[in-house]
Amino acid sequence: MARFVQSRKEASHERILQAATRAIRRSGYAGAGVADIMREAGLTHGGFYAHFDSREAMLAEAADRAGAETVGTLDGFAAAVPREDAYRTLLKTYLSSKHKELVETGCPVAALGSEMPRQAPDVRHAATRRIKDMIDLVARYAPDGGTEAGRRRALTTTATMIGSLILSRAVDDPQLADDVLAAALEHLTGE
Repeated sequence: MARFVQSRKEASHERILQAATRAIRRSGYAGAGVADIMREAGLTHGGFYAHFDSREAMLAEAADRAGAETVGTLDGFAAAVPREDAYRTLLKTYLSSKHKELVETGCPVAALGSEMPRQAPDVRHAATRRIKDMIDLVARYAPDGGTEAGRRRALTTTATMIGSLILSRAVDDPQLADDVLAAALEHLTGE
């Protein structure tokens, strides 16, 4: 019986976390209210503190999970192709119209970057950890990834990727949005 209760609690925690990762990407940190997240998870507001010590603890875990999902997805796409195509595949996946449209499941840094400086230290720490993971992922697949120049290039590439996705989502002109992504891809790949 104790294992069943623990498993149920773990399943509930997972549903809350899934709802929170979508909510922060969709509505920002300030728009991710506990009551709405619990409702989306199919749970009562009163059960929240059985899973998290505070709203900030939930946001930190959600930021960590959202970042891990993005890095994992990109890594999966890059790893699925021959090594010589991996870097371009990673860039094409990130700088795609599909990714632009997937705000609730896409890159949390592009969705939340401007809000991060105003977050609690635990939230910022979780986000920073996953930003570092993204930079490391880009460096790993970059042609010169094992060098100091490759590391600097990964920093610039990651910043360009995120900034381009933000701009493409910000404009109300679909052609301009696509042009921003295409120009960034062309710049980063040299093609």
